[in-house]
Amino acid sequence: MKTVLLVIKVFLLASMVLSCATSSNAFREIDHAVDQADFTAAVDAVVRGQRGHRGQRGSRAIYTERNAISLFMDKGLLEHYAGNYAASSEDLQNAERLIEEAYTKSITENFFSFIINDNTREYPGEDFENIYLNVFNALNYYNSGNTEGALVEIRKLSQTGGKLDMLARRYDYTDPETGASLNDIAQRETGIRDLPEIASVNFSNSALARYLGALFYQANGNIDSARIEFNQIELAYRTNRNIYRDSVPRAVEEARNVPAGLARLNIISFTGLSPIKQEQLIAHYLPFRHPILQVAFFKLPVLVKRPSVITRIEVAVEGAGSFRLELLEDMGAAIEETFSGRFSSIVQKTYIRTIIKYAIADITAMEMARQQGELAGLMIALTARTAMDISESADIRMSRYLPDKAYIGGINLDPGTYSVIINYYNGNNLISRDTYADVVVDNNGLNLLQSVNLR
Repeated sequence: MKTVLLVIKVFLLASMVLSCATSSNAFREIDHAVDQADFTAAVDAVVRGQRGHRGQRGSRAIYTERNAISLFMDKGLLEHYAGNYAASSEDLQNAERLIEEAYTKSITENFFSFIINDNTREYPGEDFENIYLNVFNALNYYNSGNTEGALVEIRKLSQTGGKLDMLARRYDYTDPETGASLNDIAQRETGIRDLPEIASVNFSNSALARYLGALFYQANGNIDSARIEFNQIELAYRTNRNIYRDSVPRAVEEARNVPAGLARLNIISFTGLSPIKQEQLIAHYLPFRHPILQVAFFKLPVLVKRPSVITRIEVAVEGAGSFRLELLEDMGAAIEETFSGRFSSIVQKTYIRTIIKYAIADITAMEMARQQGELAGLMIALTARTAMDISESADIRMSRYLPDKAYIGGINLDPGTYSVIINYYNGNNLISRDTYADVVVDNNGLNLLQSVNLR
């Protein structure tokens, strides 16, 4: 009896703390500015949101203290889209630092996330966030005229022992001594034989990161490293079929082999908004004796797509012709793929946590019914179930403003200055146009023009 009451008190205390969790409505002003492509206003909305409705930082802030990674990711991306590259770089570096620190957080924090829910711990970031923050920070450096700084960011991903290498190892993990998989290890440690299995993940390489690396190496005159990165693009397409369902874009080979005497104008465009997490309620039968405790409701984070209206991108270069951009990386698909492994791990963890909670309540309720009658047992079961349901909430924290897709294209030109127009279409309807005047194209460096349309 004392045990279940203590557990109930812990759950109710947690529910009071978690009631301050940020709702999706809090992002409405930021989302509106993003939809209008007013990224400066979006950044301002983030800053105001952190002051809270009454000028107080803390529980009323859009991003809580336990969600600092999402704050730095979102603000860093919005600063990037607004052209504030130094500020963006600072934010993305802060996000990267916190993700690295998350691996060394205390056992106590992990314990409370296990018995209550994941929102009680600081958000550790997702694998896809840890990869794409370097991609955008590399573009920050490039757009600031620092190609070597851009290469430093790319090397964090591509070098042996880098993030892409570690990503592959993490998803293929087996115990080095026994050869046991993550599923085997979980069953062995918990003693529960019917645990939901952790899904395999087929994303261990990023064509987007490799493409940018190849271009940056080319610009620095490191032809051998550029060749390796171009080859890695083809490898990514062959080995990550859940992400790359089509053939390698023609623009990759064209960028690899620029005719002598000509200069290459490369275009990269980011479109749409990537999926975000939402809470989903799932009912599940549990084989306990008390009827009140035989059906549990799991609150799980699921990814929800945010479809883009853009179906085609055409580029026109004054006096030189036009071409269509090709899809290089479906970033939304990469996010879904990497999250699938973590989702099944979350389900497994939630399943274990729920069984433990309900088992304690069931034992106590049945003992109370035996000692003081059915009504007393019913009251314990109802109180415990209510407390446990309130204490549970899905962890839906993540970066909200990553693009959904990355497109590339290019054209070989005589060195010179050109006007460039990028047209975004929905079917046959022109929905947006970006115009760039006086674009200098030379054959002594990288000519990379970046465009963003998150509609």
